[in-house]
Amino acid sequence: MPIYSKDSSKPYKLSRTRIENFCSCKKCFYLEERLGISKPRQFPFNLNNAVDELLKNEFDQFRGTDTNHPLIEEYGIEAKPFDHPDVEDWRTRNKGIGFLKEDLNLYFYGLIDDIWISTTTEKLILVDYKATSKKGEVSLDAPWQISYKRQIEIYQWLFRMNGFDVENISYFIYCNGIASKENFNNCLEFNTKIIPYKGNDNWIDRITYEIKSVLESDEIPDASENCEYCRYILKANL
Repeated sequence: MPIYSKDSSKPYKLSRTRIENFCSCKKCFYLEERLGISKPRQFPFNLNNAVDELLKNEFDQFRGTDTNHPLIEEYGIEAKPFDHPDVEDWRTRNKGIGFLKEDLNLYFYGLIDDIWISTTTEKLILVDYKATSKKGEVSLDAPWQISYKRQIEIYQWLFRMNGFDVENISYFIYCNGIASKENFNNCLEFNTKIIPYKGNDNWIDRITYEIKSVLESDEIPDASENCEYCRYILKANL
């Protein structure tokens, strides 16, 4: 894993996930980016990834056609899947959409799930897929879901930095697995809901300078009060 060097002239790459790591805990961010000490990796969410891939395939069937996805029409959204030669790159690992902030020599990038285009303003609408299985309605109201909101705002910022006109309104396609069926029959069914979210990416430019300052420092930042990992390490250090 590459680590940041103050002596390197090569732009340092930071993914959307690493920006989120910085927002969550500067200490954990520093340990990983400067010292190469990463938190234990989580197991991959393969079922969630499968839902993502199926949704991408499904929306791709309507990209560049005269018909629209039924879910977009059901919600009365004046948009359609955006047809662009770089769509696949924007959502492919090791590619994505990126932007070099030259004054910081930092390259920021991310992988988007989907891009729609407004049929009235012709602005881009950024879309993220989420999958879960819970009782009741899905929403974006939980405190931990601030990371979802930051995620879509970072995508909005990246597309704007690449010269695209982007709507503030984005959408989360939330698939909620139904666990109350009597029989499985090798089929997992979902209730799918589109949740709008009005993003505001004004905070990101400031954060990029804070990130650079932390990367350049030789002092480890304090842990975030809300970092469960740092609390665990502190309590385990008996």
